[in-house]
Amino acid sequence: MACTQSLLALTVLAFLSFVNADTIYTKKSPVLQVDSKSYDNLIAGSNHTSIVEFYAPWCGHCQNLKPTYEEVAKSLAGLAKVAAVNCDEDSNKPLCGQMGVQGFPTLKIIKPGSKPGRPIVEDYQGPRNVKGIVGAVVDKIPNHVKRLQDKDLDGWLSTSNETTKAILFTEKGTTSAILRAIAIDFLGKINVAQIRNKETAAVEMFGISTFPTLVLLPGGAKDSLVYDGEMKKEPIVTFLSQIVPPNPDPAPESTKASSSQRPKATRPSSSSSSAFSEASASHKSAEASEAAASGSTIVLEDFDASESPMPIVPLSETPITVPDSTPPLPSLVTAIDLIATCLDLKTGGTCLLALLPSQADADATLPEPAAQALKSLALIAEKHVKRKAKLFPFYAVPAENEATETIRTKFGLKPETELEIIAVNTKRGWLRRYKGENTDIVSIESFVDEVKLGDGKKESLDENVILQPAEKGADHDEL
Repeated sequence: MACTQSLLALTVLAFLSFVNADTIYTKKSPVLQVDSKSYDNLIAGSNHTSIVEFYAPWCGHCQNLKPTYEEVAKSLAGLAKVAAVNCDEDSNKPLCGQMGVQGFPTLKIIKPGSKPGRPIVEDYQGPRNVKGIVGAVVDKIPNHVKRLQDKDLDGWLSTSNETTKAILFTEKGTTSAILRAIAIDFLGKINVAQIRNKETAAVEMFGISTFPTLVLLPGGAKDSLVYDGEMKKEPIVTFLSQIVPPNPDPAPESTKASSSQRPKATRPSSSSSSAFSEASASHKSAEASEAAASGSTIVLEDFDASESPMPIVPLSETPITVPDSTPPLPSLVTAIDLIATCLDLKTGGTCLLALLPSQADADATLPEPAAQALKSLALIAEKHVKRKAKLFPFYAVPAENEATETIRTKFGLKPETELEIIAVNTKRGWLRRYKGENTDIVSIESFVDEVKLGDGKKESLDENVILQPAEKGADHDEL
């Protein structure tokens, strides 16, 4: 008995020694280490989108996530920030409590808001793999790139003539993550635009013969410069920097708001801080008890990450908690995701796709019909989940997905400026369009029921119009 007790005691000591490590991520890790003192400057005040993991070193799921999260950091290098906050540090507990952290690991995507220091914060609830996390973050990178047509070019060039401008001539209808990131780097210093190859007047004006081609206009009467290097971010930033340097990130001390104006991350309500500390201590104690009870086998378990929604949250206020929130529709951001998930000839089943309309300003709010359609679909999907009823998946497909234009053309759908809702099954070769004018839940659910029951007219799909998957392993490091 004494031996058994000694063994249990040693197991607990070993476990506590293991879980009391200062941090999961080393100084050499590509993951940015953030604490309550640096959060405002590095994350909340940044022009770049960030994903932040709130973790505890003793959390088993956090340790399991580490290799994936570090791969995410490598994939998003130069595009977005991948950071982590150790919520086991006493100085960070107020921040973790204020951010609504209820379990480990909690991942939150933090996107710059309309006001400096007031970012938009939302929980990441997608798959915890590299592809899922990277796609979700890329989707949230702000777009300050102006998409120009022939008719817009003269006006854009004449505005602020002395300001440096850069134009990417491309065959793509969407704006890549790298170009969006470059526009953020030079925000307020270089106006960045994108012109498609079909805008013939603009192409002829600049004598463009190959795509993509990047042209730098230094401003005033200075001659334009054509970039002839590799279409990757680092060399492009070097090229642009010969005229004007990029914005520093984080911003210099002199550009920060005063302490009286800057949101504070270290003074949440005492109730949120206390609640977080109690939950964290209880969670850690439970893991230690399980370790002791299992003898030589340490089982690390923790409860699921917080699902509380995080709208625009000034750090000086307690986050808003809306109980029983409806999870948003998952998005298929890339062509590879869309084809692999819904349009594969061999494995594809029925999918309902909401093809979102394109907008000149990518950061603008969706038109009301599109926003209402997404809300209706999310509510329908949640209702079936709660009932444990089987239903085909729903997905939002943003206009930035480079496959949407091809799909609309090949399937004979509405133009890219309009919302289109379709149910498609490429394996069985059919398509159904939603032809109603209203996007309220009653109208959309009626369409879903018809698809589910096989009612209504289906359009046949020719194999020749089905998209083929692009090369696997594509990433976001080129224009």
